[in-house]
Amino acid sequence: MEKFIVMGGNRLTGEIAVNGAKNAILPIMAASLITKGKSTLFNVPIIQDVLVMQKVMEYLGAKVVLDGNMMYIDSEDVKPRDIHESLMRQLRASNLVIGSLITRFRKIKVAFPGGCNIGSRPMDLHIKGLLAMGAKITERYGYIEAEATNLHGCDILLDFPSVGATENLMMAGVLAEGTTIIRNAAREPEIIDLQNYLNALGAKVRGAGLDTIKVEGVKELGTSVEHTIIPDRIEAGTHMIAAAITGGDVLIDKVITDHLEPISAKLMEAGVEVIKYDDSIRVKASNRVKAVDFKTLPFPGFPTDMQPQMMAMMTVADGTSIVSESIFENRFKHIDELRRMGANIKLEGRVAIIKGVPSLSGAFVEATDLRAGAALVLAGLVAEDATVIEKVEYIDRGYERLESKYSSLGARIIRVNNSRNGS
Repeated sequence: MEKFIVMGGNRLTGEIAVNGAKNAILPIMAASLITKGKSTLFNVPIIQDVLVMQKVMEYLGAKVVLDGNMMYIDSEDVKPRDIHESLMRQLRASNLVIGSLITRFRKIKVAFPGGCNIGSRPMDLHIKGLLAMGAKITERYGYIEAEATNLHGCDILLDFPSVGATENLMMAGVLAEGTTIIRNAAREPEIIDLQNYLNALGAKVRGAGLDTIKVEGVKELGTSVEHTIIPDRIEAGTHMIAAAITGGDVLIDKVITDHLEPISAKLMEAGVEVIKYDDSIRVKASNRVKAVDFKTLPFPGFPTDMQPQMMAMMTVADGTSIVSESIFENRFKHIDELRRMGANIKLEGRVAIIKGVPSLSGAFVEATDLRAGAALVLAGLVAEDATVIEKVEYIDRGYERLESKYSSLGARIIRVNNSRNGS
């Protein structure tokens, strides 16, 4: 078990680069199982979730090689093995192999997935769509078993624009007979990246980024593809807030600025200067930020994955903020940890009321999930004295060398391995 020790009070300045998107690489890795060929992926983030997905794929028979930020995948020898809960429960995105395996092999048996406990993320929309496509599905003993001797395209209306369900049904439709139409589809940029990857393999997918996606089934996919993963908009947004909360001046490189519009808008509303370039964005803050209200929404609204980080900044803002969480009902666990640091936050159901305080105080806190951990790092950057953040393995799930990146900007943050001192 490892922890971060963060000494607050330093203004972040300099330049930082963003890695490939966690929420793009994971579905693309799953999609590579559809083909019998080879995939070469660039701009791959070396994060824990990617390493776990690699284990899942290797268990199924894929050859996966990581060379720096490049990944080579050979899926020729993949077999539809039962995937045990010991693998599936390590990662929420492990459920994305369902769509790829059902379309290639017409049968699957996988344990229910795990991941961060941030609220209910049921599989009902995935299952409802697959049933409509002709799959026979049984749920028992913690497993999902599906068989589809005649997987066919159909018209599917999602009750909610679920990212995972949209991606699974896109993949299921690639080799299905006929055309699959997904209505009320999620519109996240990562879904566009998945479409681009699938089409590079020879699939016929169109409409990603809109609320209706059409997948025309093909007989088979190509044998090789090269693809570069899009930049991680959530990592970029976290760095933007790190600059703002410390009164810093940071150039964040290798981004797609259009993907950052919801975050940029709220930062500018808070009095932060945001300057956009072709593939980078500069964030400058010389004064204490102003309180702003925001509500999490599906893309292109304010992302739920940025709610904890934005809340951390609001704890030291000038005024009172109201934060509404409309996506995950359990995504407020970081509030208790921020309170340990002196934050003034009142919680009423899915609404948090934050009264900005002059300063936070260092404390022993615990990352309860990936984005909550990032929020605690941001709070630690401006807290008086030292903040000790435990369970940083959650942070490692989605950020590559976060402590090194912030140290390069002037932060005082170190990683400590608890096992070395016997604790």
